[in-house]
Amino acid sequence: MHKKNIWLVLALVAVLLAVVGVATACGGSDATTTTAAPAEKPVDGGTLRVDLGEPSFIDPSTAFESEGIQVDQAIFDGLASFDFLTNELKPDVATSWEVSPDGLTWTFKLRQDSKFHNGRGVVAGDFKYAWTRLAAPETASNYGTLLAGVKGYDELQAGTSKELTGVVAADDYTLQVTLTSPLADFPMIAAMVNLSPVPKEEVEKDPKAYAEKPIGNGPFMMAAPWQHDQSIKVVKFPDYAGTKPHVDGIDFKIYKDDPTAFIDFKAGNLDYCRLPTGQFKDAVAQYGKSEDGYTANPGHQVTDGPTLGIYEIVINTQNSLFKDKPDLRQALSLAINRQAIVDTLYDGTRKVATSIIPAGTVGYEEGAFKYAKYDVEAAKAALAKAGYPDGKGLPTIPLSFNNNSDHGPIMQLVQADLKAIGINTTLDGSAAKDYWKKAGDGGESFFIGRSGWIADYPAIDNFIYYLYYSKGGNNFSHVEDPAIDKAILDARSMVDPKAALAAEQAAVRLIGDYCPDIAVMYYSQYDVFSDKAHNFVFSPMHLMDFVNVWVTP
Repeated sequence: MHKKNIWLVLALVAVLLAVVGVATACGGSDATTTTAAPAEKPVDGGTLRVDLGEPSFIDPSTAFESEGIQVDQAIFDGLASFDFLTNELKPDVATSWEVSPDGLTWTFKLRQDSKFHNGRGVVAGDFKYAWTRLAAPETASNYGTLLAGVKGYDELQAGTSKELTGVVAADDYTLQVTLTSPLADFPMIAAMVNLSPVPKEEVEKDPKAYAEKPIGNGPFMMAAPWQHDQSIKVVKFPDYAGTKPHVDGIDFKIYKDDPTAFIDFKAGNLDYCRLPTGQFKDAVAQYGKSEDGYTANPGHQVTDGPTLGIYEIVINTQNSLFKDKPDLRQALSLAINRQAIVDTLYDGTRKVATSIIPAGTVGYEEGAFKYAKYDVEAAKAALAKAGYPDGKGLPTIPLSFNNNSDHGPIMQLVQADLKAIGINTTLDGSAAKDYWKKAGDGGESFFIGRSGWIADYPAIDNFIYYLYYSKGGNNFSHVEDPAIDKAILDARSMVDPKAALAAEQAAVRLIGDYCPDIAVMYYSQYDVFSDKAHNFVFSPMHLMDFVNVWVTP
């Protein structure tokens, strides 16, 4: 990697070194991934069977939650990737990159042997097409704002341009990206699977078909169109230029909830499964605990490593019930017994959140969200100050969530906590795609709902910009606050790494004071793997290493 500006050197090195040992990762790479040493020589062949909730999307331009991203990182490679255990940023389709002295123009040199699954070679123009498609307003992507700092983004949004003019294919193997202001994290952003190259000819031949069977450039290719609510099957891509996977394919088996998947796991039909709530101790006793918290091998099959992620409950700050009512929002947050949720449902394996930023992120500060604590009396006082003593005058409030995984039991405990201070609620579960549409649309029909965020790249910016910037694609609290916007954008544009980090920390505290959501707990692994799976790494960014895992018959 070539760097021409010392502040960028410092910024990237500081981020990478500070999180070594926390171990976060995403994406595939030609470079060898650091993994725990396998006990035996890897065996090639076989099919890996993976538990998955029904994704909303698997097209990289629209995928946004962990289910879709998990599939995409098996079938797409981007410019760069993260090592699954050391968090080192590595070249992928890009062999190197450099930045101009003013920090505005990044130049990526591409490898010349990367191929799409249709056999065509990947060129720089495929990135330009994919990025323009991602950012285009008609795509309505939750991740379109990844490219908001690229020249031409605003014109694309306004409809005065049909392309992202700041992205230029200088030649087939040189991609140049011009920003509107310096952004030291840009190579990490470029590692996100949503920014992977896409073959224009396949998308435009049949967009609907592409959405069901994306054609990428990764180690695996779609074996058949997505079978909704049943499975997504991928097979090894024979012409993959990077490190070849050991397994012949992956069967992502879609389940409606964790208990159903766990039954199938115990019957021997899965190699990975999310543990249902309350099952951790029994699972460890039966299957053994992972030695590093992230790598599964026979006899060490239950993972519990900390994840760079947050489980939260968002409050729609634009709903008339909560708009301009910080005391009411504070009451909700203060009422929640986070430790009870952690102990009751996760056997104490997760940690209570006191900020939206998880421990292990560079710049993490304990207690940055001062209302992220359990204090019933303070909750009652805030409720009275808001004009609703003992909840009087409040309507029954829907608690919304996607009803796959473990969200229902969590919301039941939240419901009981709110009832204890006089707030009546009703549980409102729905299919994931329907839930996220409701949360994204906001309006008067969405009040409070569960959400979560696992770092796409290990920096505070990844949390505050996408979750709280008014134009952020995952701003499910619908925050529209000029002071918060300014704090986030000012921090992004700073060239001095120390000043930028201090500004990000101040922005986190400002957001906490605004109280747009309820930070509940930091994610950690809560998963089990079969004794047929070897060297199966599940990173702290909640992504699986499908290249280095191998299975026995």
